[in-house]
Amino acid sequence: MTQSNAVSTTALRTFPLFHGLSDDTLAVVARSAMMRRVPRGQSVMHAGERTDYVYFVLTGSLKVVVSDEDGREVILSILGQGELFGEMGMFGEQPRSASVIAVMPSDLVMIAKQDFRAIMHDNFEVAWRIMCNLADRLRNADRKIESLALMDVYGRVARLLLEMSEDVHGETVVVRKITKQDIAKMIGASREMVSRVMKDLGAQGLIEETARGIVLRERLQEL
Repeated sequence: MTQSNAVSTTALRTFPLFHGLSDDTLAVVARSAMMRRVPRGQSVMHAGERTDYVYFVLTGSLKVVVSDEDGREVILSILGQGELFGEMGMFGEQPRSASVIAVMPSDLVMIAKQDFRAIMHDNFEVAWRIMCNLADRLRNADRKIESLALMDVYGRVARLLLEMSEDVHGETVVVRKITKQDIAKMIGASREMVSRVMKDLGAQGLIEETARGIVLRERLQEL
């Protein structure tokens, strides 16, 4: 792990949480922030640990996971550029509820818990955006519960791909690298079943796996 105290306000402006804040406010945040480089496969934090930092993804990709005593793993989400994690630790003193592991080399901005609480106290807009982020996370959890309870594997795969997609030059594309094994761990299915579903969706012209990512066709939303 490598860390540095040098975090520029330019880097902070790439995060939606800090959009529109004044130079003075960003300068205060920058003085509290540190950089961390995380190699592929390395854990950033473990479930059950004490909460010390809030993290922001500057580059790379990480997975949020929970596992049982037998090593079976469920992926709760995949995090990419601009996203944050660890913010639940700002509210209460509970330990981490999940582990976070880099799926590719990642650069993180990290701010100590007490420093971030002070930033929230002094800047209502930051506190409000954190609350909105937590509300979005709760809505996503509700959708995942609904998906597991009411949808078949085709529907779960389709919903996950749509949730992970973004607009790229007028096309709907899953740009983030995600394996079929990861998809299986996110929707509660076997890798073999996910592979069959993806192959079938491709044969129906609903998705296309390309070098740019997984291109989704409009009819996929009907599943």
